[in-house]
Amino acid sequence: MYMDLLSPSERKTALSMNGEKLQKGAVLSRALVRTTLSRYTDCKVDPRSFEFKKNKFGKPEILWQSDDSRMEWPLHFNISHTTSLIACGITIDTPIGIDIEEKKRKTMKNILSLAHRYFTPSEVDYLTKIPDPDAQQKEFIKLWTLKEAYVKALGRGFSGAPFNKFSIILAANNRIQISVAPKVFKDSDSSYDCLSENWQFSLAELNSSHYMAVCVEDDLRSSDSGNGRLPLGLKVWKTVPFLEDTLVSGTEAVKLIS
Repeated sequence: MYMDLLSPSERKTALSMNGEKLQKGAVLSRALVRTTLSRYTDCKVDPRSFEFKKNKFGKPEILWQSDDSRMEWPLHFNISHTTSLIACGITIDTPIGIDIEEKKRKTMKNILSLAHRYFTPSEVDYLTKIPDPDAQQKEFIKLWTLKEAYVKALGRGFSGAPFNKFSIILAANNRIQISVAPKVFKDSDSSYDCLSENWQFSLAELNSSHYMAVCVEDDLRSSDSGNGRLPLGLKVWKTVPFLEDTLVSGTEAVKLIS
């Protein structure tokens, strides 16, 4: 059933993956995107009908025809993979970036070595002040997840917006702030041009096993996290296309962090 939803090029790409597990993951990923997008058109658009394009940095986008009246507002989406979960984020009329990471993700190198290579001095300083190695690793993964969500929301990815050009600040009041580093080489470094601080974040824990970060452009909407609801109007569903669709926001499965 999933294969029937995919375009010929998506099938070819999925079947070219090395190994059955990766092939199944690729097929499920595309099925998840197509069925979720269809839901946000009130099923006016069949999952098979969606066409996609990529921006110059490789971020997939929906290819809408100019005369298509089936959606009042344009849909944006983003997707993230781990070995055991696939996350698909959908927004209406605003860019989105989403990233999920396993809390116990193994790193080949020392956490601080990785931080010195990829993070800003203020982020390295934040991690250095955490004495417990396990707590330090968790904070590193939180920062990485948030930074991934941000560069994906920009539509750039890591190569177009390097992690060491902006800082994520996990404030004491459970607020997430972003700070763009000063531009030093104005004429030669264009990767600063896309960076801005006009973004909102949510950071949550899924199933006590994964961190999920969502980043959307800030439209000055108020967020209500005091009563345990996710800000940004975010709803989280546990989904297996055609088999399960359960709203898990507000349950033990989704714990809001910041």
